[in-house]
Amino acid sequence: MTYYIAKVAVTAVLVVLISEIAKRSSFLGAVLASIPLTSVLAMLWIYIDTGDVDKVTELASSVFWLVLPSLALFLALPVLLAQGVNFYLSLGLSIGITAMCYWLMVIVLRYLGVEL
Repeated sequence: MTYYIAKVAVTAVLVVLISEIAKRSSFLGAVLASIPLTSVLAMLWIYIDTGDVDKVTELASSVFWLVLPSLALFLALPVLLAQGVNFYLSLGLSIGITAMCYWLMVIVLRYLGVEL
């Protein structure tokens, strides 16, 4: 149980640290947020837990394909905000657009024979 608490604490501290840095410097916050820390931590935890490089490889491959539709959020949100749409509505719409892009990507990848 201590191990799981440590995993959650390390992950949470990194997220909070990045958000605090972003308050002071949006550029530095963006650099840190753009580093795939969540993915790196997930791969690290999987490897520590299982020692299975195949599981890490599968996760890394899936993350690669799913990064592409995730970019829709970073395109839609600033466009909506620039149009004067309320922040929470813009965020919700951007998440919805991103979810649709994920769905489309999964369909396209299945059609192309890529297994996630």
